[in-house]
Amino acid sequence: MNEIERHNYDVIVVGAGGAGLRAAIAAHEAGAKTAVICKSLLGKAHTVMAEGGIAAAMGNLWPEDNWQVHFRDTMRGGKLLNHWRMAELHAKEAPERVWELEQWGALFDRTPDGLISQRDFGGHRYARLAHVGDRTGLEMIRTLQQRTVQLGIDVFMECTITHLLKDGERISGAFAYWRESGRFVLFESPSVILATGGIGKSWKVTSNSWEYTGDGLALALRAGASLINMEFVQFHPTGMVWPPSVRGILVTESVRGDGGVLRNSEGRRFMFDYIPEFFKAETADTEEEADRWYTDKRNNRRPPELLPRDEVARAINSEIKAGRGSPHGGVLLDIASRRSPDYIKKRLPSMYHQFMELAEVDITKEPMEIGPTCHYVMGGVEVDPDSAMSKVPGLFAAGEVAGGMHGANRLGGNSLGDLLVFGKRAGEYAASYAKDLGAGRPAVAESDVDQAGAADLAPFNSEAGENPYSVHLALQEVMQDLVGIIRTEAELKAALDKIRDLDDKTASVSVEGHRQYNPGWHTAIDLHNMLLVSEAVAKAALERKESRGGHTRDDYPMTDNDFWGKLNLIVELGPDEHPSIRQQPLPVPPPELAALLEDVH
Repeated sequence: MNEIERHNYDVIVVGAGGAGLRAAIAAHEAGAKTAVICKSLLGKAHTVMAEGGIAAAMGNLWPEDNWQVHFRDTMRGGKLLNHWRMAELHAKEAPERVWELEQWGALFDRTPDGLISQRDFGGHRYARLAHVGDRTGLEMIRTLQQRTVQLGIDVFMECTITHLLKDGERISGAFAYWRESGRFVLFESPSVILATGGIGKSWKVTSNSWEYTGDGLALALRAGASLINMEFVQFHPTGMVWPPSVRGILVTESVRGDGGVLRNSEGRRFMFDYIPEFFKAETADTEEEADRWYTDKRNNRRPPELLPRDEVARAINSEIKAGRGSPHGGVLLDIASRRSPDYIKKRLPSMYHQFMELAEVDITKEPMEIGPTCHYVMGGVEVDPDSAMSKVPGLFAAGEVAGGMHGANRLGGNSLGDLLVFGKRAGEYAASYAKDLGAGRPAVAESDVDQAGAADLAPFNSEAGENPYSVHLALQEVMQDLVGIIRTEAELKAALDKIRDLDDKTASVSVEGHRQYNPGWHTAIDLHNMLLVSEAVAKAALERKESRGGHTRDDYPMTDNDFWGKLNLIVELGPDEHPSIRQQPLPVPPPELAALLEDVH
């Protein structure tokens, strides 16, 4: 292993999305020698798919909005399983993070008096999403990327981390390979920040891009960290369903926030049939009131199309199963009959071009065919809310890869705020941790480096083994069919059996050719992460015997606040190298925050 490329840093950030770049900026500004390692190209992060806006209680359109209301909405949307401290920090600090982006050059849409414009989104009482048309995530990445380059932070693109290294209980570095050449790279660093995003490529229909293979969660588990609430997977209600080549690509919630409505094959707005008791007091129960809300929000209740995502996704799924779906197996999202072409093109330029180019559908003239798509995981690495550090000293996590902030269901717009708030905190605390170590930094053992390299090269040494693409496709079908929107005990047990079988096959997966430009090898490495995380999701889903947020059990359809509403599920790696589940009491908020939630049940 003498030919390994070697680097030494105070802080390395794994992932170059919103959380990763914000963390790197914070670590650099705190005086740490910092590097960003990303699996893809800089600027390609999945953050660009978050189109609608950044949720922040700035009060630009509604002076009544404040962090307490945002906190309450977040906890309510998460069915009270959120970590209260994370929800509090996010609600308090999101506005400052948005203004910071503006100072760095982000170009937000404006109100008539020049303030940052804010739009409505599901689950938010007030219009609080700061936005740039329907390209907010792209503008956020552009701004953070430009800031990162301006500060001179080192970036290693198309470089994949495969192992975290430790000295005793402490992080000492990370092992990686260049995707282009296959050469190995060693990063020695006492602080590692995971900002690798989610797990969507384990499902067949997903809005997630190819990078989302659960790398950060698997790395954390194998390093000794714990995951929290992995059963909660969000299926965004509106993904494209036609043509098949683009099935699952996200259709922003902004379409519904700007007046779009959901219709079944009979042309009926069906969401009025699916208003849960939990949200009845604030949701319009007639089309007349729902339509009045767009022009008079003070005196009317919100349209049911703007219920939280889990509610809308389940309703769409029910309509499709009842035989009232659209021609290609979805439902219809109609804004064409409700807004002028100029309004649609101005407010939703990306959606207009996306459907025109990919599906030959003019959304100013006809409805979109949409359906639920695997979009986001609420669970993730269990971290300290203030510092973003896991229980492994030196290992931090921020963004989608971290759990706790969103509880059982994430509200739209809270993802981008989450990236900024906890990305900054992770960077600052990681830099502080590295600095406090002084000369007593953990060291990398050469035997661990040799072992990591041998493990990564194993697929080349397996003759006539399984094809990695076939195993990946089989996993996607298992997760789509058995661990999807609606779950049952029998299906989850069957999924676990199949995942174990696929895991056995992956042990002997084989690839041909050389290490250079070898996508089969990349897939073989990714499979180990996807299978481990998929098993964690299925086991947690089997354990939680209730329906709540992004987790719906057909055999336990009710929400059980007396028992399950007081428990988190923690995933740890067992002695057999498979996930094990334990229950953990939910953190109790202080009285002043609990008072904000007294009417939330």
